[in-house]
Amino acid sequence: MLCSRNIEPGEAESIVQEIEDTIFNTPNSVFKPMSPSQYLVKRVIMLEKEIKCCYQIEGLNQKNENSSVVQYIQVHQDDALSNIKLELFSLISSQPAFNQLRTVEQLGYITYLSLRSDRGVWALEVVIQSTVKDPSYLDSRIDEFFKTFESKIHELSDKDFKRNVKSLIDSKLEKFNNLWEESGFYWGEIEAGTLKFDRVESEVALLRELKKEEFIEFFDEYIKVDAPQRRTVSVQVFSGNHLAEFKKAIAEADPPKTCRITDIFGFKRSRPLHRSLKGGPGLITMD
Repeated sequence: MLCSRNIEPGEAESIVQEIEDTIFNTPNSVFKPMSPSQYLVKRVIMLEKEIKCCYQIEGLNQKNENSSVVQYIQVHQDDALSNIKLELFSLISSQPAFNQLRTVEQLGYITYLSLRSDRGVWALEVVIQSTVKDPSYLDSRIDEFFKTFESKIHELSDKDFKRNVKSLIDSKLEKFNNLWEESGFYWGEIEAGTLKFDRVESEVALLRELKKEEFIEFFDEYIKVDAPQRRTVSVQVFSGNHLAEFKKAIAEADPPKTCRITDIFGFKRSRPLHRSLKGGPGLITMD
């Protein structure tokens, strides 16, 4: 339970106690707390490093002319120092990715590079929806963007690095616009089990000390194509416009360091899971 607004800690505790007494402690209550073994925790599949997984399927509605690709690059489980490096890369690369893939190459109207976090597992994702090119081609252009952008990262000037760091700090220090946003932040920490309610302060402090060399090393280790810790899955949905390309794609031999997914449920069962960041009721931990 999360209590927000103008409320003292004692008042919040009193409200929680009253609710628990009403539900669990009345003489005829039929409710009881779940045991830890009954508490279901959602966990995220751990992708294999240096392997690119590829899942190619036909769209369910073949009358829809839009094909699409989502290239998901899984990077790390919640860690303040890694978080800021990945956020900084997203800040630096999102606009160039849009410019190259959307404006210059005109691959699709919906095109973006963004961050995502699933149960505390952080990743980059690049999404392109297109009527003009098939998903295999779109995926190859995403790879090419990362290869080309590698030189931009390595040649990043001290001035540009500091400017982007300052921009990220400024965005983190922006106040919540309303109670909805503030409550959403707290609920996000609770839901993921990270419980880092001082996230802004701790990450800003790390950003102020971050060195350009550390950032480049992070990129080389986790993000660039063929990075030793890169973990990637490409989900490709072929529309009716690209059925010929779909048949060709599934008939081709797999390139080196590629895993073709044909049974998505079997694939999920075969992979290890990232550890949960939270336990059962009363067992939520900070580690």
